[in-house]
Amino acid sequence: MAVADHATDAAQARDADWVDYSTVTALKMTALRMAWKGFAQRDDEQMTAFRQFVADQGDSLFWQAAFDALHAQQVKEDEMRWGWPAWPEMYQNVDSPEVRQFCEEHRDDVDFYLWLQWLAYSQFAACWEISQGYEMPIGLYRDLAVGVAEGGAETWCDRELYCLKASVGAPPDILGPLGQNWGLPPMDPHIITARAYEPFIELLRANMQNCGALRIDHVMSMLRLWWIPYGETADQGAYVHYPVDDLLSILALESKRHRCMVIGEDLGTVPVEIVGKLRSSGVYSYKVLYFENDHEKTFRAPKAYPEQSMAVAATHDLPTLRGYWESGDLTLGKTLGLYPDEVVLRGLYQDRELAKQGLLDALHKYGCLPKRAGHKASLMSMTPTLNRGLQRYIADSNSALLGLQPEDWLDMAEPVNIPGTSYQYKNWRRKLSATLETMFADDGVNKLLKDLDRRRRAAAKKK
Repeated sequence: MAVADHATDAAQARDADWVDYSTVTALKMTALRMAWKGFAQRDDEQMTAFRQFVADQGDSLFWQAAFDALHAQQVKEDEMRWGWPAWPEMYQNVDSPEVRQFCEEHRDDVDFYLWLQWLAYSQFAACWEISQGYEMPIGLYRDLAVGVAEGGAETWCDRELYCLKASVGAPPDILGPLGQNWGLPPMDPHIITARAYEPFIELLRANMQNCGALRIDHVMSMLRLWWIPYGETADQGAYVHYPVDDLLSILALESKRHRCMVIGEDLGTVPVEIVGKLRSSGVYSYKVLYFENDHEKTFRAPKAYPEQSMAVAATHDLPTLRGYWESGDLTLGKTLGLYPDEVVLRGLYQDRELAKQGLLDALHKYGCLPKRAGHKASLMSMTPTLNRGLQRYIADSNSALLGLQPEDWLDMAEPVNIPGTSYQYKNWRRKLSATLETMFADDGVNKLLKDLDRRRRAAAKKK
């Protein structure tokens, strides 16, 4: 492909309304393959660092790279061979002679994927060093997923550790009346214990490198996980328990060793028994503005937020501020068939209207809106003043940490992810409505951030 063709494809990908992962991946891999050819000929400090990285990471890294190389070849031959269960049988076992032969015959491909891992690690470490140079108290904030891909390298290499006849998810609740099936095989708690928790320890150590905070997705998984039998719907699942006290003790130890704070995503169905355990272990809680209200829709006062928490308006699984206020998530959910019937949907709309009024009352009560702003939620549309007021509310909170989303600075309506969906919605493909350079050059965005920073500092002084 000519350079001009690459440039055209890149321009089209940038101009597209949604992220085109296939095109972007093809462009990046072409460029990286060219760069690898040059790097492979080097004999300098960079090559020495690469080789040392490969040696330090051992078998775990090697078999990840071997998987990537084999997967790339299989998908090239047949795009339906997505994940090792769809490969020819001779490649489905990591210990097979055919897999060993492939690694020998395609050593350059395996090395290429080892190099990609080193590049990612090195660039992430460089970002961490820069953040520390600026004396950022947290710097980088990493995310630990709740599970692994069913057909990925982890299950290919360690079939015993994962229960491939089940998938984790969530039972039916107000956010997902049909329940959620995440399509991720759970770790077997008996195997974790039998191995003296080594898989869990290695997971934490890998993810606590080069960062000041680690977010653990669905932190309740340390107590229990909703297991769904293969082929069944989410409402047919059941809870399977894990050795929570041991896991939290290990988490606290690794957090101390790595000087890495832990934030637990504790939303959804949260059993009472784990709340105190997380708090005493030093895990920071998530406090989402939308959920901080009682049955009468009276919202928690900013000063009543627990200090050991991170206050956020929303998350990647929830509607943006505009989406919430306009009930766009409910309208979209109806279109996608996420609700069992009209009765449930009607109840959600009514609940949202009550919540909006309670939230608007709280914004006025705690001085987050000018007095001239409207007092009746049903007559009030989303405006820059209301958007700012909602973000002021969490900025004024007693929470030690504050999380803000660029899509709310940009007043976007579309969600980036809808839990429980796959083909129904273009999850993780929605772009920001402005580039980072444009966003941070915007007077409105900068004015908003200065206002929130000022209020945040004032709130801290009052503690």
